[in-house]
Formats: sequence, structure tokens, C-alpha cells
Amino acid sequence: MIIITGGAGCIGSCLHQALQARGEQTAIVDSLGNGGKWHNLCRHVPDFLIAPGELDAFLDSRPDVTAVFHLGAINDTTAADGDQVWRTNVDLSLRLLEWCAREEVRFIYASSAATYGMVAGDGMCSDDPARLATLRPASLYGWSKHAFDCLLQRRLAQGDLQGLSWAGLKLFSVYGPNEYHKGAMASLVYATYSELRAGGPARLFRSDRPDVADGHQMRDFIWVGDVVSVMLWLLDHQHVHGLFNCGTGVARTCLDLVDAVCDAAGVARRVEFIDMPVALRGQYQSRTRADMTRLRTAGYTQPFTPLAQGVKHYVRDYLAAADPYL
Repeated sequence: MIIITGGAGCIGSCLHQALQARGEQTAIVDSLGNGGKWHNLCRHVPDFLIAPGELDAFLDSRPDVTAVFHLGAINDTTAADGDQVWRTNVDLSLRLLEWCAREEVRFIYASSAATYGMVAGDGMCSDDPARLATLRPASLYGWSKHAFDCLLQRRLAQGDLQGLSWAGLKLFSVYGPNEYHKGAMASLVYATYSELRAGGPARLFRSDRPDVADGHQMRDFIWVGDVVSVMLWLLDHQHVHGLFNCGTGVARTCLDLVDAVCDAAGVARRVEFIDMPVALRGQYQSRTRADMTRLRTAGYTQPFTPLAQGVKHYVRDYLAAADPYL
């Protein structure tokens, strides 16, 4: 059995579908709530659906687990309750980590590009382990992810996790199906398509940096299917340990992305710039690009989907479809 925390979310449900296609038994740990997240599991019913509060009891029952994908987190970049974020993003992660070490279960977890904070220059983000302690995240969410990254490394250095098989992924700007429940945290692709479908122009935040023009904020946008591909590769290559970037290695402007969505939707390119929300000013990452050298050196060879191709696939095969779910 494979456990996926956050398994009803965008990445988790896409990973769950891929694992079921392989014939794996799955246990999803997530809260479905009232926002329609259950649709993400509709086509691929999990073998177990576990509420987060029941996870400890489930683990205590000593299930036959071969791997844990820990994707569950409070991922709101504007989250302000530090105690709640720490309990969810750090404490729970440490408990799962310790359980996997004890039970000799492969542990693969999601970190975030938000750990890099305000990147200077061309936005290149290096996942060199020697630079981990120098990072300064700009948001509570990014700091919580960074805190767990650092605590894991500290525990390994102290020899507390002997025999642990692990890997972490610093996820960049992921887009793709099954993100429709995320509200303001959904990808710019989904937000743009929703605005176009409502008859309006695409809207982008004005830049809060004098050295970055409006619409020229740059991100490393990655198709969710590529993220799943990397995760499955890590599952199949259990000798690979480390914390790796998971982007494409290519940064594109927000205007590039909006143009790709307009083209895929068959509408004229129109953009309206709006003020950045106060909660994001000073912590909005204007430039991020994943240095993918270490993952490539580790042996991952699959190509990453170009932005225009990924956006076209998402818009035409999911967002414009009668049933947009994977």
C-alpha cells in the first residue's frame, strides 16, 4: 500500500491516479470538506480515505505500507497563524518521517520553491545542500517548508534516522487539472482561463519591484504530469536520496503564460493590471527558476513539457471539457 497525504489535492490526486494505473493499493489522507474536492477522486476511488486526525491511529494499526508521499500541508502563501502552520507543516511531517524511518518505508515529500524567498538576479534557485542554511523565505508558508527541510537534514546529521530512504522535491509553479477547489491558491493558468470564460480580460498583479516591469514577473511553470513523473521515478529509484528542485529549468513571464492561455482558448490577448494585494507585497516572488542540475545528475532524464504545450493541453482537454477532472 502507498499512502498519499494531501491525496485529494491537485498533485496528490494526479499521483493517486498514476499509482492506481500501476495496480498499486492507495490510502488517501485528506479532508474533503464542502468545496467539491471529492470530484478529484471520483474516477479513481482510493482503497482507504483517512481523515488527517485519524492518521496516527491508522499508522498504529501497522498497515503494510511500502511508501509514503507526504504532500499534505497548509499551502496558503498568505497564511498568518504560525502555530497552526507549524503543527500542520512541521510537526505532522516529523511524525511521518520518524514512522517511515522506524518502519523502513520510503518517504517522499513536497517542499516548495517558496523556501528560496526573494531571489536576486535572474531568479536561479540552487538546491545545493550547502546553501540550505542561507535561505531566507519571505512567507510563513515558505519558512515552514524550509524549517522541515532543515530539521530533516539536522536529524540525518545526528544519525537519528538510520536506514531512512527519502527524497524531497522543491515544487515550483505547478498547474494542471484537479486544482479547481483551491480558490486564490489555484494556478495562474486556471485563474486566467476563468476570467476569459467570464468575458473579461486576464488580470495580472502590478509589479511591486522597480526593477521588474508589470507582467514581467517570471516563474518556472511546471505541468502537473511532469511532477508526477518525477515522483514515480523517485519511487522506482529508492537509492536516490536528497532534496531536489522540481521545475523545468526555464522561467517565463506572467505575460507569456497569459498569452498562451488566450491562444489556447482562441480569444484575443487582453491583459488588465491590478494592484497587488497588501498581504502579498514584499513577499511576492518576482523571479524564480529551478536549477535542475542535481536531479539530472541523479539520473532523471525525462523532458519537461514546454509552457505553450502544457497550457494548450490543460485548456483544451480539461478546462474547456464537459468534465474537467483527471
